[in-house]
Amino acid sequence: MLVELGFSELTPEQIELLCETAEDVAHKHILSQVSNKNIERLDISVEVEGTKPVNVTIEIDLLLSKETKNIDAEALVKQAIDAAHNASENFLRQIT
Repeated sequence: MLVELGFSELTPEQIELLCETAEDVAHKHILSQVSNKNIERLDISVEVEGTKPVNVTIEIDLLLSKETKNIDAEALVKQAIDAAHNASENFLRQIT
């Protein structure tokens, strides 16, 4: 889904805060579904490019321990990315 919001170019501080917000939401979403002790690897990368529109790219590398057979890691990553994108959109709406 592409939503264009009218605002001036983001400052470096706003970009940093946007990245931190998206990463934090993704991290919290994953930890709400699986215990930290069952996560072998969790890398979250957020990149912001452009001005109009602003493109936010979120990548998550998640490896769960073998004890979490009943958790679909791929679906969990997709949900976390969706939550992070929603948080990014809300952040951008608040600064306009």
